[in-house]
Order: sequence, then structure tokens, then C-alpha cells
Amino acid sequence: MTKSAERSGGRMTVEAQSYLQQPAPPRIPVATTITNVVATLRGSTTPERVYVVSGHYDSRCSDPLDATKDAPGADDDASGVAVAMELARVLATRRPAATIVFAAVAGEEQGLFGARHMATLFKTAGTNVQAMFTNDIVGSSRADDGTRDPRTIRLFAEGVPTSETPAQADIRRAVGGENDSPSRQLARFVRSVADNEATGMTVRVIHRRDRYLRGGDHIPFLEQGYPAARFTEPHEDYAHQHQDVRVENGKRFGDLPEFCDFPFIARVARVNAATMWSLATAPGTPEDVRIRTNRLTNETDLVWRRGTDPDLAGYEVVWRETTAADWTHVVRVGDTTEAKVDLSKDNVFFGVRAVGKNGHRGPVAFPTPLS
Repeated sequence: MTKSAERSGGRMTVEAQSYLQQPAPPRIPVATTITNVVATLRGSTTPERVYVVSGHYDSRCSDPLDATKDAPGADDDASGVAVAMELARVLATRRPAATIVFAAVAGEEQGLFGARHMATLFKTAGTNVQAMFTNDIVGSSRADDGTRDPRTIRLFAEGVPTSETPAQADIRRAVGGENDSPSRQLARFVRSVADNEATGMTVRVIHRRDRYLRGGDHIPFLEQGYPAARFTEPHEDYAHQHQDVRVENGKRFGDLPEFCDFPFIARVARVNAATMWSLATAPGTPEDVRIRTNRLTNETDLVWRRGTDPDLAGYEVVWRETTAADWTHVVRVGDTTEAKVDLSKDNVFFGVRAVGKNGHRGPVAFPTPLS
């Protein structure tokens, strides 16, 4: 990370973000120093807007409390750290409008401790983190039955927000939006910019916060109210993660480098690069997007607060049928803070997104009611 920062002309800084974690049974039995390695590429025009990409560099063997056996952690999660480091290397000489943070965090295997510390620091500082992605287990295209899917990456994105308050839940139940959380809007954005011939990958969006009863470093960011999602390989081979290195009945166990698919990891990095660059060069997600509800009408009146991006050109209103997975219609409304659409808010879902002078579009914001 430091070597990459040397090529940035002073725009990228690197820090070892450390703290002392007190005992947290059962997985941290004694006080332990946890250190994240964080590289920050400051944005050129809207540095206050921040996007985070990470992997975790800690690993484990079969017993999470065994600190002596070999735990190479090649797929879980040196692969994700490699993606974050490669993005830092490639983007260090470039000038994104917004700030990009590249992180290698620790303590994931023992309970997401490094990511939780980083997310808490961002929240305490009032940082405007508009998206966070963790790359966790992105090293192999091979399933446990030997089949391969080298052109697909899974993206886990929650529906009902982890940080949703009771009042927000009441509104969601009243107007809908279970499939329109900020994380779901991020997932739609990723598919729009990174599922293409340039990356060579299909992004398979999974409508879950994470794999079944499992979790990763995006969850502490969700807990703080930040939009976040997780990239993971299409099919995991559990013989090559969280296992002592050994051979049983002729079968090799252990998370070793020879079980990784390096061209696959490179394509995952392309997906991340397309996503992060597109986010950091487009205007930010619109804020305070509302639907007026002070009168009954079959038209829909949308209002929002104008963004401060200097390269902002205007806005688009998007909509889709309530049963559709992604936005199907769009109308350009210009550099304004309100729009009237001749469609009933009862029948479709609406959203608003910003458009830059360079033509880049940011993520969609889902509206809430305005009485």
C-alpha cells in the first residue's frame, strides 16, 4: 500500500489503524492488538464523499483458537486483500472526484473486529460513506464437486436494512420498499457498470445480507447505517477454508494457494475497479428524496435536495413495476429538485439518480413519503 501511495503525488496516504481489543470470549481470550492497513486516495473535487473496498488478512485453521497450526488463508481471504491492494496500485495515479479507501482489515475470523473498529471510526467522525464492499473468499471458481464457474461472482445485498428503526419499519410496511434498501440499489448499480464484456464477469446478486447464517466485514458498516455488500465466489469449497492443512483418504484439506484461480481473481478485481471508479467519478446518491402525499392524485410528485457535486448536470427519475427486479424506465428531468410523473405511486416504484457532466450516473435513491 505504501509503495502504491508513493506514485500518487501525495493524494494517497496509508495508515496502520490499531487498537487494543479487550477479551471477547470465546474467540478472543486475551487482550489483543488488532491492526487494519488503510490506504486513502483523496478525491479531487468531492473528497467528503467516501467509498470503501476491503478484504481481511487474518486467517484460521479448523479451531479458531489454535494459534500454532499453519493457516495459509489463500482464498479466505488473501484473495480479497489482493483485490483491494491491486485496486490501490492501479488507481493511485488517477484522480477520482470522490475519496476511495482501500483496506486490509484484521480480526474478521474472530468476530469482524477490525471492520467494526473502522466502521465505528467513520461513524464517529461523521464520514459520508456512500458505499462499502468487502471481498471475502473471491479466490476460486471451482466448487467442491469439481465443477467450475469462472465467469460469475456473487454479490450479497440485504433487503430490510440492518440499521432500520421502528419508525422506518412502519413506513416501509406502509409504502413498500423491501427490495429497495440502499444496499440493493448498490447491487443494481454494480450490475449496470460491472456486468459486461470489459470485466468478463456476470454479477449474480443474492437477496441476502450474507450467506446462510454467516457474516462478513460489510455487516459492521450496515450496523452503522452505511450501504454495504459482499463479493464472494460462486461456489465455495469448504475443504479449502477454515481447515487444518492435511491429507485424509487421499483428499487434501487446507486453504492453500494452489487451489486458487488467479485469472478469476483478476476478473473479480476488474468488477471491483469498474464499480469503485464509476462510483467515485459520478455524482453522489441523491439525498432527502421524497414523494409528496399532501393530496390524492394519480400523478406522482417527487422532490429532493440538490447535490453539491461541481460536475452535477442534473437528475433522472427511474421507475419499475413492483414485481420487477431492476429499473426499467427512465426520464431525464434536468438540473432541478422536483419532478411530476404521470404515473400513480400506487402501482410502480420510483427512484431518483444524479447524472454528471461526464454522463456518469450514480446509484438510485428510493423515496420516502412527504406529507
